[in-house]
Amino acid sequence: MIILGLLILLLAFLFSMLGLGGAMLYIPVFTWFGLGLKSVAIPTGLLLNGVTSLSASVYYMRAKMVDVKGTAPMIITSLIAAPAGAVLTRYVQEDVLRILFSLGMFVAGAIMLLRSSTPEPTTLLSFRKRALITGTAGVFIGFLAGLLGIGGGFLFVPVLIAVGYPTKTAAATSAFVVMFSSFSGLAGHVAAGHYDWPIMALGLVAVIIGAQLGAKVMKEKMKAHWLKKLFGVLLLGVSVKFSWPIIQHLLIH
Repeated sequence: MIILGLLILLLAFLFSMLGLGGAMLYIPVFTWFGLGLKSVAIPTGLLLNGVTSLSASVYYMRAKMVDVKGTAPMIITSLIAAPAGAVLTRYVQEDVLRILFSLGMFVAGAIMLLRSSTPEPTTLLSFRKRALITGTAGVFIGFLAGLLGIGGGFLFVPVLIAVGYPTKTAAATSAFVVMFSSFSGLAGHVAAGHYDWPIMALGLVAVIIGAQLGAKVMKEKMKAHWLKKLFGVLLLGVSVKFSWPIIQHLLIH
């Protein structure tokens, strides 16, 4: 349990720098410790995802790095869609969830690596265009967040950069948005009886400490292109690791 707690703290530190809740790594870690994917890993991942994002958001909002008004459409649509995804989790086979989870991470990681050397955005789209793009994206990302227990930050960040937000602002704002989709998705899982309170309590302590440290380092030390490269490499690595059992099975048969 101590090792698990330290790993969660480290992940919270890392992902709060990226504007993510960390569920994409919390969930694989929980499964590697033998915890059930649907019954424990996904709902606990959503809880820790939300708390990591909440903790980091407090720091980012004090630093005036979050655009609350500009991302309101994304928040609202993802908040509504996440519980629907959570409810459908029980009807989807575990291997299918693993494949969807891995594919999402792989695509997002590849996009961020390809963009790591591109100049920072200089023009922010009008609120009307941003609302249309981010609101539509919020529906799909929120649904996937609830279904896979991921919060959606790794998809929110590229969308925010695409509409013109600088990388640091996108990461900080994503942390704020992810908080809502995570807790909304968690509510759907708890209603379905998916939770483990001792594991959740252990994770809560670790993520609160790690997220505050990570947010401070991101604001004061991190450069935008470092964030993009770190984000991309991490996602690609976890994608392969998480899907490897299925890949091995397919190769053998």
